Amino acid sequence: MNTSNNTATTLLQRIRGRRLTTTFLLLATFTVGILAGSVLTHTVSGKEQGFDTSDAKPLIIPSPAALSNGFSQIVKQVGPAVVNINTESLPKQSTAKTPRRRGQAVPKGQGEDGQPNQGDMQDFFNRFFGGQGGGQGGDGEDDASGNERRALGSGFIVDPRGYIITNNHVVDKADKIYVKLSTDLDNGSSDQGRLARVVGVDKDTDIAVIKIDTKDPLPFVKLGNSDGSQVGDWVLAIGSPFGLSQTVSAGIVSAKNRSIDEPSPNGVSQSQFQRFIQTDAAINPGNSGGPLVDMAGNVVGMNTAIYTQSMGSQGVGFAMPSNIIASVYNMLIGPDHKVTRGSIGISFQPAVSSAVGRMYGFTNGVIVATISPSGGAAKAGLQPGDVIVSIDGRNIKDGDDLVNDISSRKVGSAVKLGYIRSGKQSTASVNIGDRAKTYAELAGADAEDAPGPQESDAGQSTLGITVSAVPPPVAKKLGVSGGVMVTSVRPGSFADEINLGKGAVITAINKIPVTDEASYKAIVAKLKSKDDVVFVVNYPQRPGNTYVGGTLQ
Repeated sequence: MNTSNNTATTLLQRIRGRRLTTTFLLLATFTVGILAGSVLTHTVSGKEQGFDTSDAKPLIIPSPAALSNGFSQIVKQVGPAVVNINTESLPKQSTAKTPRRRGQAVPKGQGEDGQPNQGDMQDFFNRFFGGQGGGQGGDGEDDASGNERRALGSGFIVDPRGYIITNNHVVDKADKIYVKLSTDLDNGSSDQGRLARVVGVDKDTDIAVIKIDTKDPLPFVKLGNSDGSQVGDWVLAIGSPFGLSQTVSAGIVSAKNRSIDEPSPNGVSQSQFQRFIQTDAAINPGNSGGPLVDMAGNVVGMNTAIYTQSMGSQGVGFAMPSNIIASVYNMLIGPDHKVTRGSIGISFQPAVSSAVGRMYGFTNGVIVATISPSGGAAKAGLQPGDVIVSIDGRNIKDGDDLVNDISSRKVGSAVKLGYIRSGKQSTASVNIGDRAKTYAELAGADAEDAPGPQESDAGQSTLGITVSAVPPPVAKKLGVSGGVMVTSVRPGSFADEINLGKGAVITAINKIPVTDEASYKAIVAKLKSKDDVVFVVNYPQRPGNTYVGGTLQ
């Protein structure tokens, strides 16, 4: 029994001994491999360190050289006058207009007095310019969430005293407009730039003029003659796409006199006064209002829109020609700060088939669709169905030709029209009227949608309040015989900042008595930026005069 136990113990010890031996052999093998690798690596590294590079030549950076295309020189010349524009739109009270009733559409046909309402054109920019009304992240409409809206765009200085041209849709509906020059220091996100104010806008061409105050003359661009631009010419687009200031893209003029009308549901052209330069220079959201520059460094257009299906540039951009810009600008800086266009008081069908021309005996001209009773055409005896074929003896090609000629004429002047009626040619002397007024008459019940100059409640835009007549019980309680009651106050507005609250009864503004809504509007309409405005108000909760005021920005 003991012999068996001893044998088993000896066998177990041998197995254990062999395992230890194997383990030591493996460890020894690994150690030798590691040492050999280290030696080999050291040998290779040593060879690299000892490599002879005496024949290698150092790289040399050449001196800066001006390239033949001269793009950089143009950017240096124009760039300082290109500005970044950012806007703020504060929460608005609901001011929805009464819905249009069926059967009250704008008269069928293209009116030389106007075009469809601007809501359609805004929809166009929403779809074709990346859903923005000024650059980035906004279409100019009220924010349903009631939050403050911000948007970005571009512009360019045309006068060293601080006059800037941009797109109307960049500043439209903005409560505050800020401008940053390329030379302005960046003081962080809190520095929005210089406060600007609107000088005038023209919705028909989507052009706006704004101004910033300056003590020193500012760099400015020179406008070129857009009629001289040819298809194939090099152009540069400068602006702030996606808020990236001083961005430059290059391309060519790919077409001229391009119409990008978006017809309204009744088939009427969107705009009669927008004929664009088409370019493949990349234009993106935020480029709106920036200049399109030729190789002489002159501005030949203003970047306005892109045609896109992806909300990004696809090589088809549109710029308003400089010749149109100059004409509109000169009227906007005038005493009235508005664009006045001529009209003879008619509307017409924009395009007819050749069969219609053969039937009515004409090859050029336009068929009158409707006539404004108080317009020059009606007073001269023209009738619906007449075909206008000439202006002052010059044959007209089509409706665009007629519109361009008549709209450029001075209100009050006269023009000799040649027309065909029942196959017979006749002439008539027609007085030129104001397009905004005649189109409102043609539009009838839709006059509130007319894109011409309209009266607006200055209290809403300037002060941020709406008012109504003082209810008799309130007037009796306060002992006042006139005045107006504040019915709403827009958050963040001038009235809100000076604590002019809802329910206040305004009896005087700047010492001028407010007797009713008409007198209130007349006083407010004369207020302008930097004016001190002081209200005498009464509150039903605390009878007696209260004085509140501040300085308009």
